[in-house]
Amino acid sequence: MVRGLGLVQVYTGDGKGKTTAALGLALRASGQGLRVLFLQFLKGYARCGEHRAVERCHLFEIVQPNRRSVFKMPPEQLREQALAVLARAREALQGRDYDLVILDEVLTACKVGALQTSEIMGLIEGRREGVELVLTGRGAPPEVLAVADLATEMTLIKHPYERGIKARKGIEY
Repeated sequence: MVRGLGLVQVYTGDGKGKTTAALGLALRASGQGLRVLFLQFLKGYARCGEHRAVERCHLFEIVQPNRRSVFKMPPEQLREQALAVLARAREALQGRDYDLVILDEVLTACKVGALQTSEIMGLIEGRREGVELVLTGRGAPPEVLAVADLATEMTLIKHPYERGIKARKGIEY
């Protein structure tokens, strides 16, 4: 166990940067020898820049179980996918293989109804002592914010998408 680990961090809000911040933390942690798992709940494109970089450098493990857009899935299939990722998260948080576990878009999965707040709270409460946990996504439930040790809200001021500029390779994915 790494001394000082075991806090809960939340990156939420409608602004860009939640996943990017979590990826920066994963990079920093792996550079200090921490074992990192980065689980993506709602992402559905495995050739994103972060996946390519991790393949090249092998600094940490990044897992994206979905192979297509989850927003085109029927609600029952989306719930099934989210529960499968949740099971993987629970295993990682209770085991001894990782020092830092990042659950990317888990809060958005809750917001869209694929997960329940109680399921996220169960992950937080059931993790082993000393494992750092990061939760990202829009719409962090008040219960999650109440138990977080650090909570950051990304606020959208303006975004190129508002001018018709679509997601750009290497910048947004």
